[in-house]
Amino acid sequence: MTVKQANLAWETLLDLSATRPGPLHMRLAAAIRAAIRSGRLPVGAALPPSRMLAADLSVSRWTVTEAYGQLITEGYLTGKTGSATRVTWSPGPGDEPRADPARPHPAQTARPSPATGFDLSSCTPDLRSFPRRQWVEAIREAAEIAPFDRLSYSEPGGLPELRAVLAEHLNRSRGAAAEPGTICILMGAGQGMSRLCRALVADGHTAIGMESPGSPRLFQAAQEAGLELVPLPVDDDGLVVDALDGHPGLRAVCVGAARQVALGCPLASHRRPALVEWARLVDGLVIEDDYLSEFSYDHPAPPVLQGTARDRVALLGSMSQALGPTVGIGWVVPPRRWLQAVRAEHEIQLLPPALNQLALVQLMQSGAYDRHLRAARQRYRARRNLLLDALARYLPGYRVRGTEGGLQLLIDLPPGTDETVIVRAAARRGIELWNLYEMQLGPESPDAGLLIGYGNLKDTAIDGAVAALAEIIRSCGGSDEFGRGSASNVYDRTQDPHA
Repeated sequence: MTVKQANLAWETLLDLSATRPGPLHMRLAAAIRAAIRSGRLPVGAALPPSRMLAADLSVSRWTVTEAYGQLITEGYLTGKTGSATRVTWSPGPGDEPRADPARPHPAQTARPSPATGFDLSSCTPDLRSFPRRQWVEAIREAAEIAPFDRLSYSEPGGLPELRAVLAEHLNRSRGAAAEPGTICILMGAGQGMSRLCRALVADGHTAIGMESPGSPRLFQAAQEAGLELVPLPVDDDGLVVDALDGHPGLRAVCVGAARQVALGCPLASHRRPALVEWARLVDGLVIEDDYLSEFSYDHPAPPVLQGTARDRVALLGSMSQALGPTVGIGWVVPPRRWLQAVRAEHEIQLLPPALNQLALVQLMQSGAYDRHLRAARQRYRARRNLLLDALARYLPGYRVRGTEGGLQLLIDLPPGTDETVIVRAAARRGIELWNLYEMQLGPESPDAGLLIGYGNLKDTAIDGAVAALAEIIRSCGGSDEFGRGSASNVYDRTQDPHA
């Protein structure tokens, strides 16, 4: 994929296919970095606005802003709100960019929202429904009753009170085999993945298998730890476990067992024991990303693999979707042999504030957390149904996947559809979308499909958003008849027990 811009900086060719396989935003950052280091982007050159470059590349604005943010952190670029992002580094003998210490890592920056139109690209939960009153009460009660020594820095692994509550919750709700002593409290699933991958590197691992399409954030964590990313195929039964046999020497894999992040399906029951058996045969580790398992609408999510194979599976989770990113609490439940490496007590500890940990204990012990989850499931189920009704009206016959849970749907596009044209046209209308290409490892193209996020989308905006999207798809060559005759591929609204 290449793009040629329209002025001094924009005329530079950004060739993403020439970069090493990895997350799309990291490949874009590598292409811009290479252009700067070669002198093709001189000091002072202005880069395109993120929305414009996203439209030209047919990617989401998130991909561009993450790439820009990474390069600002590294000292290659500078940017201020309201002005252009410009090159600040030029090649010279022994010259290296000087990082901006005031600039946070791009993973910590807020994702921009479109000023107009619809943001359908995000899996963000409904931030309007964050339980503010209950959280404030939990913070206040924790601050009032906590011993003074609990208000200091958190100990490695997290506070024992939270580890005990989380163990009970995971064992009860997810069928886990968690013990308080084996839980590691961290600031999110991304940090948990980073800790696990660094532990793998320290143990001699050089590569990790990743579902493709999969999670760009987990791709980034593994790659930054120094592991080679081995793309593994997925289908409607989740990870194709047999594909692991084609990679001798590979002894670690990351999988979404409850919900494949792109296709929205669980790992099929016949593949689960096969994956655990593979890990035992190669003396390996399975990292189980329990992403969005809290939100299953038609039937419960399958129990975690870790519950029956805790010696081979590390369970990864967080509160970023169930409550919201602002809580900043995640966890890893590793096998005992990996516990000390994951806790990394010899390193500087970056853990959630002790008061946040104690507040979450209060929220869960009081029952407020379970009540919040029940209300959230009802709200998202109703929103999903509104979205499916709108898709049935405006895009009849299109195959929709991932309907049973989560916060996004996947719409399959007709064979031969150029999804980049659709994404570009949608961006011009102020509609931000994710497509499967952005979640793919390497330059190969998956089947065409669009991901529609609805977690933070207002109910009143759904009809207009789908109507506009359908108009764009038709104008780009999509057919109203696509998928007709394939009833098994079309979500049947009448079979929803909650309809």
